[in-house]
Amino acid sequence: MARSRLADAASSLTLRGRCLVAAGLTLAALGALLGELALVQLALFVLALPLLSAVGVARQRFRLASRRTVTPARVPRGADAEVLLEITNTDRRSGGLWVLTEQLPAELGERPRFVVERLTSGATAALRYRLHGERRGRFPLGPLRLRLVDPFGLVLRTAAGTDTTTLLVVPRVRALDGSGGLAGVGGKGGEGSRRSIAVHGEDDVSTREYRHGDDLRMVHWRATARTGELMVRLEERPWRSAATLLLDSRSTAHLIGGRPVRSAAGDPTPPADTLEWLVEAAASIGTHLLQRGAGLRVVTDTGDLAGLGARGGLGAGELLDRLGELSPSRLPRLDLAVEALRRTAVDGPVLCLLGLVGAEDVAALVRARSGPGSDVAVLVDPAGWLDAGAGAGRGRRPMGGAARAELVRRQTDAVRLLQAAGWQVVQAGPDRSVEQVWAQLGGPTGVGWTGVQVTA
Repeated sequence: MARSRLADAASSLTLRGRCLVAAGLTLAALGALLGELALVQLALFVLALPLLSAVGVARQRFRLASRRTVTPARVPRGADAEVLLEITNTDRRSGGLWVLTEQLPAELGERPRFVVERLTSGATAALRYRLHGERRGRFPLGPLRLRLVDPFGLVLRTAAGTDTTTLLVVPRVRALDGSGGLAGVGGKGGEGSRRSIAVHGEDDVSTREYRHGDDLRMVHWRATARTGELMVRLEERPWRSAATLLLDSRSTAHLIGGRPVRSAAGDPTPPADTLEWLVEAAASIGTHLLQRGAGLRVVTDTGDLAGLGARGGLGAGELLDRLGELSPSRLPRLDLAVEALRRTAVDGPVLCLLGLVGAEDVAALVRARSGPGSDVAVLVDPAGWLDAGAGAGRGRRPMGGAARAELVRRQTDAVRLLQAAGWQVVQAGPDRSVEQVWAQLGGPTGVGWTGVQVTA
Protein backbone atom coordinates (compact mmCIF):
# COMPACT_ATOMS: atom_id res chain seq x y z
CA MET A 1 0.00 0.00 0.00
CA ALA A 2 2.86 2.38 0.88
CA ARG A 3 4.61 1.56 -2.42
CA SER A 4 1.37 2.22 -4.29
CA ARG A 5 0.93 5.64 -2.64
CA LEU A 6 4.57 6.45 -3.34
CA ALA A 7 4.21 5.48 -7.00
CA ASP A 8 1.06 7.58 -7.29
CA ALA A 9 2.80 10.58 -5.74
CA ALA A 10 5.86 10.16 -7.98
CA SER A 11 3.64 10.01 -11.06
CA SER A 12 1.97 13.28 -9.96
CA LEU A 13 4.97 15.52 -10.46
CA THR A 14 4.11 19.08 -11.40
CA LEU A 15 5.80 20.87 -14.30
CA ARG A 16 8.28 22.32 -11.83
CA GLY A 17 9.01 18.84 -10.46
CA ARG A 18 9.53 17.36 -13.94
CA CYS A 19 11.89 20.18 -14.86
CA LEU A 20 13.86 19.58 -11.67
CA VAL A 21 14.11 15.84 -12.38
CA ALA A 22 15.25 16.56 -15.94
CA ALA A 23 17.89 18.97 -14.62
CA GLY A 24 19.13 16.39 -12.10
CA LEU A 25 19.48 13.69 -14.77
CA THR A 26 21.31 16.10 -17.03
CA LEU A 27 23.76 17.03 -14.26
CA ALA A 28 24.32 13.36 -13.44
CA ALA A 29 25.08 12.57 -17.07
CA LEU A 30 27.48 15.51 -17.39
CA GLY A 31 29.23 14.62 -14.12
CA ALA A 32 29.73 11.02 -15.22
CA LEU A 33 30.90 12.09 -18.69
CA LEU A 34 33.35 14.71 -17.42
CA GLY A 35 34.33 12.81 -14.31
CA GLU A 36 33.27 15.68 -12.04
CA LEU A 37 32.23 14.33 -8.65
CA ALA A 38 30.78 17.68 -7.61
CA LEU A 39 28.28 17.61 -10.50
CA VAL A 40 27.21 14.10 -9.56
CA GLN A 41 26.67 15.11 -5.93
CA LEU A 42 24.66 18.14 -7.03
CA ALA A 43 22.60 15.89 -9.32
CA LEU A 44 21.83 13.52 -6.44
CA PHE A 45 20.68 16.44 -4.30
CA VAL A 46 18.46 17.78 -7.11
CA LEU A 47 16.93 14.32 -7.71
CA ALA A 48 16.42 13.70 -4.01
CA LEU A 49 14.31 16.81 -3.55
CA PRO A 50 11.34 15.66 -5.70
CA LEU A 51 11.65 12.17 -4.20
CA LEU A 52 11.44 13.52 -0.66
CA SER A 53 8.51 15.72 -1.67
CA ALA A 54 6.74 12.69 -3.17
CA VAL A 55 7.27 10.73 0.06
CA GLY A 56 5.95 13.62 2.11
CA VAL A 57 2.81 13.99 -0.02
CA ALA A 58 2.24 10.22 -0.02
CA ARG A 59 2.36 10.12 3.79
CA GLN A 60 -0.21 12.89 4.15
CA ARG A 61 -3.53 11.57 5.35
CA PHE A 62 -6.68 13.63 5.46
CA ARG A 63 -10.29 13.30 6.39
CA LEU A 64 -12.55 16.22 5.73
CA ALA A 65 -16.26 16.94 5.47
CA SER A 66 -17.92 19.62 3.35
CA ARG A 67 -21.29 21.32 3.47
CA ARG A 68 -22.83 23.81 1.02
CA THR A 69 -25.50 26.41 1.68
CA VAL A 70 -26.91 28.11 -1.42
CA THR A 71 -28.70 31.46 -0.98
CA PRO A 72 -31.17 31.56 -2.60
CA ALA A 73 -31.67 27.94 -3.63
CA ARG A 74 -33.93 29.08 -6.49
CA VAL A 75 -32.55 32.05 -8.42
CA PRO A 76 -34.16 33.86 -11.39
CA ARG A 77 -32.28 33.78 -14.66
CA GLY A 78 -29.79 36.63 -14.83
CA ALA A 79 -29.44 36.93 -11.04
CA ASP A 80 -26.67 35.80 -8.68
CA ALA A 81 -26.57 33.27 -5.87
CA GLU A 82 -24.07 32.98 -3.03
CA VAL A 83 -22.64 29.64 -1.92
CA LEU A 84 -21.19 29.07 1.55
CA LEU A 85 -18.78 26.12 1.41
CA GLU A 86 -17.78 24.87 4.88
CA ILE A 87 -14.75 22.57 5.05
CA THR A 88 -14.18 20.68 8.32
CA ASN A 89 -11.02 18.71 9.14
CA THR A 90 -12.33 15.51 10.74
CA ASP A 91 -8.89 13.92 11.10
CA ARG A 92 -7.00 13.84 14.40
CA ARG A 93 -4.05 15.65 12.84
CA SER A 94 -3.73 19.05 11.27
CA GLY A 95 -3.96 19.25 7.52
CA GLY A 96 -1.22 20.30 5.14
CA LEU A 97 -1.39 22.63 2.17
CA TRP A 98 -4.75 21.98 0.47
CA VAL A 99 -5.83 23.42 -2.86
CA LEU A 100 -9.60 23.02 -3.20
CA THR A 101 -11.50 23.34 -6.49
CA GLU A 102 -15.28 23.29 -6.71
CA GLN A 103 -16.57 21.36 -9.73
CA LEU A 104 -19.21 23.42 -11.61
CA PRO A 105 -20.99 23.18 -14.97
CA ALA A 106 -19.67 25.52 -17.64
CA GLU A 107 -23.00 27.40 -17.63
CA LEU A 108 -22.24 28.76 -14.15
CA GLY A 109 -18.85 30.24 -15.02
CA GLU A 110 -15.33 29.50 -13.85
CA ARG A 111 -14.63 26.97 -11.12
CA PRO A 112 -13.71 28.66 -7.83
CA ARG A 113 -10.37 27.71 -6.27
CA PHE A 114 -9.31 28.05 -2.64
CA VAL A 115 -6.09 27.47 -0.70
CA VAL A 116 -6.38 26.13 2.87
CA GLU A 117 -3.21 25.69 4.92
CA ARG A 118 -2.72 23.87 8.23
CA LEU A 119 -6.37 23.43 9.17
CA THR A 120 -6.32 22.05 12.71
CA SER A 121 -8.25 18.99 13.79
CA GLY A 122 -11.98 19.71 14.16
CA ALA A 123 -11.64 23.22 12.73
CA THR A 124 -13.89 24.55 9.96
CA ALA A 125 -12.95 26.90 7.14
CA ALA A 126 -15.80 28.98 5.69
CA LEU A 127 -15.33 29.64 1.98
CA ARG A 128 -17.67 31.73 -0.16
CA TYR A 129 -18.18 32.18 -3.87
CA ARG A 130 -20.87 33.63 -6.15
CA LEU A 131 -22.67 32.09 -9.10
CA HIS A 132 -24.37 33.83 -12.00
CA GLY A 133 -27.52 32.12 -13.29
CA GLU A 134 -27.09 32.92 -16.95
CA ARG A 135 -29.10 29.94 -18.20
CA ARG A 136 -32.26 28.32 -16.94
CA GLY A 137 -32.02 24.78 -15.51
CA ARG A 138 -31.03 22.66 -12.51
CA PHE A 139 -27.25 22.54 -12.08
CA PRO A 140 -25.12 20.39 -9.72
CA LEU A 141 -22.60 22.06 -7.43
CA GLY A 142 -19.65 19.85 -6.59
CA PRO A 143 -18.10 17.50 -5.84
CA LEU A 144 -15.08 19.14 -4.27
CA ARG A 145 -11.66 18.29 -5.69
CA LEU A 146 -8.75 18.34 -3.23
CA ARG A 147 -5.15 18.81 -4.30
CA LEU A 148 -2.29 18.14 -1.90
CA VAL A 149 0.86 20.09 -2.75
CA ASP A 150 4.30 19.94 -1.14
CA PRO A 151 5.85 23.22 0.09
CA PHE A 152 8.10 23.42 -3.01
CA GLY A 153 5.27 22.82 -5.48
CA LEU A 154 6.97 19.78 -6.99
CA VAL A 155 4.36 17.03 -6.38
CA LEU A 156 0.60 17.22 -6.72
CA ARG A 157 -1.88 14.64 -5.43
CA THR A 158 -5.60 14.90 -6.16
CA ALA A 159 -8.73 13.38 -4.63
CA ALA A 160 -12.41 14.03 -5.30
CA GLY A 161 -15.35 13.88 -2.92
CA THR A 162 -18.87 12.69 -3.58
CA ASP A 163 -21.08 15.31 -1.92
CA THR A 164 -23.07 17.64 -4.17
CA THR A 165 -25.99 20.03 -4.04
CA THR A 166 -28.05 21.76 -6.73
CA LEU A 167 -28.89 25.25 -7.87
CA LEU A 168 -32.15 25.80 -9.71
CA VAL A 169 -32.21 28.71 -12.16
CA VAL A 170 -35.85 29.55 -12.92
CA PRO A 171 -37.30 31.93 -15.52
CA ARG A 172 -37.64 35.56 -14.55
CA VAL A 173 -41.05 36.79 -13.44
CA ARG A 174 -41.95 40.12 -14.97
CA ALA A 175 -44.30 42.42 -13.04
CA LEU A 176 -47.53 42.64 -15.06
CA ASP A 177 -50.18 45.33 -14.78
CA GLY A 178 -53.27 44.12 -12.94
CA SER A 179 -55.50 45.71 -15.56
CA GLY A 180 -53.79 43.88 -18.38
CA GLY A 181 -54.91 41.08 -20.65
CA LEU A 182 -56.56 38.89 -18.02
CA ALA A 183 -58.44 41.59 -16.15
CA GLY A 184 -61.09 40.20 -13.88
CA VAL A 185 -59.53 36.81 -13.33
CA GLY A 186 -58.97 36.27 -9.65
CA GLY A 187 -60.36 34.69 -6.54
CA LYS A 188 -60.04 36.00 -3.01
CA GLY A 189 -63.54 37.27 -3.04
CA GLY A 190 -62.94 39.63 -5.94
CA GLU A 191 -64.63 39.78 -9.28
CA GLY A 192 -62.95 36.57 -10.34
CA SER A 193 -64.97 34.71 -7.69
CA ARG A 194 -68.43 33.94 -9.05
CA ARG A 195 -71.40 31.73 -8.23
CA SER A 196 -73.31 29.83 -10.90
CA ILE A 197 -77.05 30.27 -10.31
CA ALA A 198 -79.70 27.60 -10.63
CA VAL A 199 -83.36 28.57 -10.27
CA HIS A 200 -85.02 26.31 -7.70
CA GLY A 201 -87.78 24.39 -9.36
CA GLU A 202 -87.86 21.34 -11.58
CA ASP A 203 -89.28 23.12 -14.59
CA ASP A 204 -87.08 26.23 -14.43
CA VAL A 205 -83.79 24.57 -13.52
CA SER A 206 -80.79 26.00 -15.38
CA THR A 207 -79.41 23.52 -17.92
CA ARG A 208 -76.79 23.25 -20.62
CA GLU A 209 -75.76 20.75 -23.28
CA TYR A 210 -74.05 17.56 -22.13
CA ARG A 211 -70.27 17.55 -22.51
CA HIS A 212 -67.88 14.64 -22.50
CA GLY A 213 -66.98 13.81 -18.93
CA ASP A 214 -70.15 15.17 -17.28
CA ASP A 215 -71.72 13.07 -14.54
CA LEU A 216 -74.64 11.12 -16.02
CA ARG A 217 -76.49 11.56 -12.73
CA MET A 218 -76.78 15.24 -13.57
CA VAL A 219 -78.75 14.60 -16.81
CA HIS A 220 -82.05 16.57 -16.86
CA TRP A 221 -84.38 14.17 -18.68
CA ARG A 222 -87.31 16.59 -19.01
CA ALA A 223 -85.14 19.20 -20.72
CA THR A 224 -83.58 16.43 -22.83
CA ALA A 225 -87.00 15.30 -24.04
CA ARG A 226 -88.05 18.89 -24.78
CA THR A 227 -84.94 19.86 -26.77
CA GLY A 228 -84.06 16.53 -28.31
CA GLU A 229 -80.47 16.86 -27.05
CA LEU A 230 -78.87 15.47 -23.92
CA MET A 231 -78.97 18.23 -21.25
CA VAL A 232 -77.49 18.39 -17.73
CA ARG A 233 -78.48 20.43 -14.66
CA LEU A 234 -76.42 23.35 -13.39
CA GLU A 235 -76.53 23.45 -9.61
CA GLU A 236 -75.76 26.50 -7.51
CA ARG A 237 -72.19 26.21 -6.34
CA PRO A 238 -69.26 28.46 -5.53
CA TRP A 239 -67.04 28.95 -8.55
CA ARG A 240 -63.44 29.95 -8.65
CA SER A 241 -61.89 31.27 -11.82
CA ALA A 242 -59.18 29.08 -13.24
CA ALA A 243 -56.49 29.45 -15.87
CA THR A 244 -54.62 27.07 -18.12
CA LEU A 245 -51.64 28.14 -20.23
CA LEU A 246 -50.61 26.22 -23.35
CA LEU A 247 -46.86 26.45 -23.89
CA ASP A 248 -45.23 25.23 -27.10
CA SER A 249 -41.80 23.80 -26.18
CA ARG A 250 -41.01 21.77 -29.32
CA SER A 251 -37.41 22.15 -30.42
CA THR A 252 -38.51 22.27 -34.08
CA ALA A 253 -40.78 25.23 -33.28
CA HIS A 254 -38.04 27.50 -31.92
CA LEU A 255 -34.93 29.36 -33.03
CA ILE A 256 -32.40 28.06 -30.52
CA GLY A 257 -28.66 28.58 -30.50
CA GLY A 258 -27.97 32.30 -30.88
CA ARG A 259 -28.24 35.34 -28.65
CA PRO A 260 -30.28 38.37 -29.73
CA VAL A 261 -28.24 41.49 -30.27
CA ARG A 262 -31.19 43.67 -29.35
CA SER A 263 -32.89 43.70 -25.98
CA ALA A 264 -36.47 44.53 -25.07
CA ALA A 265 -36.73 47.95 -23.43
CA GLY A 266 -33.05 47.97 -22.46
CA ASP A 267 -33.17 44.54 -20.79
CA PRO A 268 -29.58 43.74 -19.66
CA THR A 269 -30.20 39.97 -19.84
CA PRO A 270 -32.69 39.38 -22.66
CA PRO A 271 -33.92 35.86 -23.49
CA ALA A 272 -31.42 34.07 -25.70
CA ASP A 273 -34.00 32.52 -28.03
CA THR A 274 -37.69 32.15 -28.75
CA LEU A 275 -38.22 29.30 -26.29
CA GLU A 276 -36.77 31.32 -23.41
CA TRP A 277 -39.05 34.25 -24.29
CA LEU A 278 -42.16 32.04 -24.17
CA VAL A 279 -41.06 30.31 -20.96
CA GLU A 280 -40.55 33.70 -19.32
CA ALA A 281 -43.99 34.78 -20.56
CA ALA A 282 -45.58 31.63 -19.11
CA ALA A 283 -43.87 32.22 -15.75
CA SER A 284 -44.91 35.87 -15.62
CA ILE A 285 -48.51 35.36 -16.70
CA GLY A 286 -48.97 32.27 -14.54
CA THR A 287 -47.57 33.98 -11.44
CA HIS A 288 -49.77 37.01 -12.12
CA LEU A 289 -52.89 34.83 -12.28
CA LEU A 290 -51.98 32.97 -9.10
CA GLN A 291 -51.46 36.25 -7.26
CA ARG A 292 -54.96 37.26 -8.30
CA GLY A 293 -56.40 34.06 -6.85
CA ALA A 294 -56.97 32.02 -10.00
CA GLY A 295 -56.31 28.30 -10.15
CA LEU A 296 -53.63 27.50 -12.71
CA ARG A 297 -52.98 24.60 -15.04
CA VAL A 298 -50.16 24.56 -17.59
CA VAL A 299 -50.03 22.19 -20.54
CA THR A 300 -47.19 21.76 -23.03
CA ASP A 301 -46.71 19.70 -26.17
CA THR A 302 -45.80 16.77 -23.87
CA GLY A 303 -49.02 17.02 -21.83
CA ASP A 304 -49.87 18.43 -18.43
CA LEU A 305 -46.85 20.17 -16.89
CA ALA A 306 -47.86 18.96 -13.42
CA GLY A 307 -47.56 15.35 -14.59
CA LEU A 308 -49.96 12.48 -15.02
CA GLY A 309 -52.51 12.02 -12.28
CA ALA A 310 -51.99 15.52 -10.89
CA ARG A 311 -54.98 16.96 -9.09
CA GLY A 312 -55.70 20.64 -8.98
CA GLY A 313 -53.60 23.46 -10.35
CA LEU A 314 -50.01 24.51 -9.89
CA GLY A 315 -48.76 26.79 -7.14
CA ALA A 316 -46.38 29.67 -7.76
CA GLY A 317 -43.29 27.83 -6.51
CA GLU A 318 -44.14 24.61 -8.30
CA LEU A 319 -44.80 26.52 -11.54
CA LEU A 320 -41.35 28.11 -11.48
CA ASP A 321 -39.69 24.80 -10.57
CA ARG A 322 -41.33 22.97 -13.48
CA LEU A 323 -40.59 25.75 -15.96
CA GLY A 324 -37.01 25.99 -14.69
CA GLU A 325 -36.39 22.36 -15.62
CA LEU A 326 -38.38 22.45 -18.87
CA SER A 327 -36.27 21.40 -21.86
CA PRO A 328 -37.14 21.40 -25.58
CA SER A 329 -39.09 18.34 -26.65
CA ARG A 330 -38.60 16.31 -29.81
CA LEU A 331 -42.29 15.96 -30.62
CA PRO A 332 -43.23 17.12 -34.12
CA ARG A 333 -46.85 18.09 -33.40
CA LEU A 334 -49.08 19.60 -30.71
CA ASP A 335 -51.40 16.59 -30.46
CA LEU A 336 -50.77 15.91 -26.76
CA ALA A 337 -51.23 19.60 -25.93
CA VAL A 338 -54.54 19.73 -27.82
CA GLU A 339 -55.74 16.58 -26.07
CA ALA A 340 -54.79 17.99 -22.68
CA LEU A 341 -56.58 21.20 -23.63
CA ARG A 342 -59.75 19.26 -24.42
CA ARG A 343 -59.63 17.57 -21.01
CA THR A 344 -58.96 20.70 -18.97
CA ALA A 345 -60.61 23.55 -20.89
CA VAL A 346 -64.32 23.66 -20.11
CA ASP A 347 -65.33 27.29 -20.45
CA GLY A 348 -63.67 30.59 -21.18
CA PRO A 349 -60.98 31.89 -23.51
CA VAL A 350 -57.68 30.24 -24.39
CA LEU A 351 -54.19 31.74 -24.21
CA CYS A 352 -51.64 29.85 -26.29
CA LEU A 353 -47.93 30.68 -26.29
CA LEU A 354 -46.74 29.33 -29.63
CA GLY A 355 -43.40 29.13 -31.41
CA LEU A 356 -42.96 28.64 -35.15
CA VAL A 357 -46.17 27.00 -36.36
CA GLY A 358 -48.13 26.46 -39.54
CA ALA A 359 -51.79 26.35 -40.46
CA GLU A 360 -51.91 22.59 -39.78
CA ASP A 361 -50.69 23.14 -36.20
CA VAL A 362 -53.25 25.78 -35.23
CA ALA A 363 -56.12 24.08 -37.07
CA ALA A 364 -56.28 21.46 -34.32
CA LEU A 365 -56.42 24.21 -31.69
CA VAL A 366 -59.28 25.93 -33.50
CA ARG A 367 -61.24 22.66 -33.73
CA ALA A 368 -60.65 21.93 -30.05
CA ARG A 369 -62.25 25.18 -28.92
CA SER A 370 -65.76 25.30 -27.52
CA GLY A 371 -67.62 27.69 -25.27
CA PRO A 372 -67.88 31.46 -25.10
CA GLY A 373 -65.08 33.97 -24.79
CA SER A 374 -62.30 35.56 -26.80
CA ASP A 375 -59.29 33.38 -27.56
CA VAL A 376 -55.73 34.67 -27.64
CA ALA A 377 -52.54 33.39 -29.22
CA VAL A 378 -49.06 34.86 -28.71
CA LEU A 379 -46.76 33.82 -31.57
CA VAL A 380 -43.08 34.59 -31.99
CA ASP A 381 -42.13 36.85 -34.89
CA PRO A 382 -39.70 34.78 -36.99
CA ALA A 383 -38.38 37.70 -39.06
CA GLY A 384 -37.55 39.75 -35.97
CA TRP A 385 -35.78 36.91 -34.18
CA LEU A 386 -33.79 35.93 -37.27
CA ASP A 387 -32.66 39.53 -37.73
CA ALA A 388 -31.55 39.56 -34.09
CA GLY A 389 -29.38 36.48 -34.59
CA ALA A 390 -31.49 33.80 -32.94
CA GLY A 391 -30.90 30.30 -34.25
CA ALA A 392 -27.44 31.18 -35.63
CA GLY A 393 -25.30 29.76 -32.88
CA ARG A 394 -21.68 28.67 -32.98
CA GLY A 395 -20.93 26.59 -36.05
CA ARG A 396 -24.32 27.25 -37.65
CA ARG A 397 -24.83 29.04 -40.91
CA PRO A 398 -27.38 31.84 -41.20
CA MET A 399 -30.71 30.74 -42.63
CA GLY A 400 -30.98 31.14 -46.38
CA GLY A 401 -33.42 33.48 -48.06
CA ALA A 402 -35.73 30.73 -49.34
CA ALA A 403 -35.92 28.97 -45.98
CA ARG A 404 -36.53 32.27 -44.22
CA ALA A 405 -39.33 33.19 -46.61
CA GLU A 406 -40.98 29.79 -46.12
CA LEU A 407 -40.79 30.17 -42.33
CA VAL A 408 -42.43 33.60 -42.46
CA ARG A 409 -45.10 32.35 -44.88
CA ARG A 410 -46.08 29.46 -42.61
CA GLN A 411 -46.31 31.77 -39.61
CA THR A 412 -48.45 34.22 -41.60
CA ASP A 413 -50.83 31.42 -42.65
CA ALA A 414 -51.20 30.37 -39.01
CA VAL A 415 -51.94 33.95 -37.93
CA ARG A 416 -54.60 34.37 -40.63
CA LEU A 417 -56.28 31.09 -39.71
CA LEU A 418 -56.45 32.05 -36.03
CA GLN A 419 -57.79 35.52 -36.84
CA ALA A 420 -60.40 34.04 -39.16
CA ALA A 421 -61.57 31.83 -36.29
CA GLY A 422 -62.03 34.90 -34.06
CA TRP A 423 -58.77 34.66 -32.10
CA GLN A 424 -56.81 37.72 -31.08
CA VAL A 425 -53.22 37.25 -32.24
CA VAL A 426 -50.15 39.08 -30.96
CA GLN A 427 -46.64 38.53 -32.33
CA ALA A 428 -43.62 38.85 -30.06
CA GLY A 429 -40.19 39.79 -31.33
CA PRO A 430 -36.91 40.14 -29.42
CA ASP A 431 -37.48 43.89 -29.10
CA ARG A 432 -40.77 43.40 -27.24
CA SER A 433 -40.98 42.55 -23.56
CA VAL A 434 -43.56 40.37 -21.86
CA GLU A 435 -45.01 43.50 -20.23
CA GLN A 436 -45.57 45.13 -23.62
CA VAL A 437 -47.31 42.09 -25.07
CA TRP A 438 -49.44 41.79 -21.93
CA ALA A 439 -50.45 45.44 -22.19
CA GLN A 440 -51.48 44.93 -25.81
CA LEU A 441 -53.76 42.07 -24.77
CA GLY A 442 -55.53 44.45 -22.40
CA GLY A 443 -55.54 47.48 -24.72
CA PRO A 444 -58.46 48.98 -26.64
CA THR A 445 -58.58 45.93 -28.90
CA GLY A 446 -57.49 43.60 -26.13
CA VAL A 447 -59.42 41.04 -24.15
CA GLY A 448 -61.64 41.76 -21.23
CA TRP A 449 -61.92 38.50 -19.34
CA THR A 450 -64.23 38.92 -16.42
CA GLY A 451 -66.27 36.34 -14.59
CA VAL A 452 -65.28 33.42 -16.83
CA GLN A 453 -62.93 30.51 -16.59
CA VAL A 454 -59.65 31.31 -18.31
CA THR A 455 -57.99 28.60 -20.31
CA ALA A 456 -54.65 29.07 -21.97
